[in-house]
Amino acid sequence: MRLVRLNGAFLLLTVAVTAPALAQQDTTPPSPAALEQRLEELDQRIRVLDRKRELAADSAAAAAKTRASVTAGSGGFSFTSADKNFQIRFKGYVQFDGRFFHDDQAPLVDNFLIRRARPVFEATLYKYIDFRVMPDFAGTAFTLFDAFGEVKVRPELNLRAGKFKPPVGLERLQSATDYRFIERGLPTNLAPNRDIGAQVAGDLGLGVLSYAVGIFNGVPDLGNGDAELSDRKDVAGRIFFVPFAKQGAQAAWEIGIGIAGSTGREEGLPATPGLAGYRSPGQVTVFKYRSSSTTPLTGTVYANGPRRRIAPQGYINYGPLSLLGEYTISRQVVSRDTGATRTSITLEHEAWQAVGSFYLTGERASFKSITPKKNFDPANHTWGALEVVARYGQLDFDDAAFTGNRYADSAASVTKEKSLGLGLTWHLDKNIKISFNYDKTSFDGGTATGDRRDEKFISTRFQTAF
Repeated sequence: MRLVRLNGAFLLLTVAVTAPALAQQDTTPPSPAALEQRLEELDQRIRVLDRKRELAADSAAAAAKTRASVTAGSGGFSFTSADKNFQIRFKGYVQFDGRFFHDDQAPLVDNFLIRRARPVFEATLYKYIDFRVMPDFAGTAFTLFDAFGEVKVRPELNLRAGKFKPPVGLERLQSATDYRFIERGLPTNLAPNRDIGAQVAGDLGLGVLSYAVGIFNGVPDLGNGDAELSDRKDVAGRIFFVPFAKQGAQAAWEIGIGIAGSTGREEGLPATPGLAGYRSPGQVTVFKYRSSSTTPLTGTVYANGPRRRIAPQGYINYGPLSLLGEYTISRQVVSRDTGATRTSITLEHEAWQAVGSFYLTGERASFKSITPKKNFDPANHTWGALEVVARYGQLDFDDAAFTGNRYADSAASVTKEKSLGLGLTWHLDKNIKISFNYDKTSFDGGTATGDRRDEKFISTRFQTAF
């Protein structure tokens, strides 16, 4: 009899001859030496198995250190290296809109359209370096909106270069998937859209104070720039204060207030004016500068001097209630060649808006997207979140544009637009929402005989984003 250790347990070996059925066989017990040898062989085999198990465990642990992980969810799809230093992310969104005008006068055409179709590719390299590329395939032409790299030295210091949103308009800085109405408000007319440049930004005090300042090629209001008209550059910056940022989700109030602006100089030419056209909520042009199609383009108005913007802005969210406000001023020196003479003037346009929303289903409002308390699931009798929205805004164009040398045509451009909007948004879940908006916009001027007819605009949107 002998005890043998077997993989952490003990095996009791008993040698005996008890079976009568084996009586005809050799029942001579093995010698002590033979039994000892067999036990040694068994012990050796057990040791070999233990070693193989240890090697297999070490190999699995080593493989785990180099194995990438794949995740998929409401935030998109991602591939992450085992050491977390490298990541590739795929996101995107599509917006299918309907536009319907109460008035049948041209150019107000009822239509369906793909408003945005934007795949988003993001990557992280060596933990601290991020890239983002976002094209748009909606409409008839491919457009590149974002293409930049960013070095995240620390929360207080991020370096970004490429094409992205300059830090000016508050609603412009919101993602196109997050703002309350189907189309952004009137102050966005006076802010740049995208520009190419370099920026330094960061968050101080755990996000209580954020800043951004950058140098850019410079684009006109609403501009999405890919090329520069002159050697001049724009400087844009923003300071934003979020007093309850440290409390995070525990804060009862979400408040943000700040000021942004830009300054630069644009030197256009009659062939490349470097000026904007401005739109109504229905995306119809309501103001444009004079232009000429005859050589040498006599009478065309073009940017020819300093361009400055200032934009105080803020928001307040409390429970299901959200309020957002912004005011923007855009000043631009423009010139017009009238044969042998050139005249110049500084024009100042200003716009403001107030936007409110309320979640009837009790979700907590946020500047960014929200997640319904209960996603749309008819089988379980849950229907997502329901949000009502309202806004009022004005855009006032400088009267000097219509007097003297008439830099804008009063028969085609309004002097002011005032817009009231109401809407309802159904958030089925974090990724899908359906919106219905009604905007009524009145105008001062805009025709040869007086005021342009009111724009009564109904818009719908089906949006999916991940």
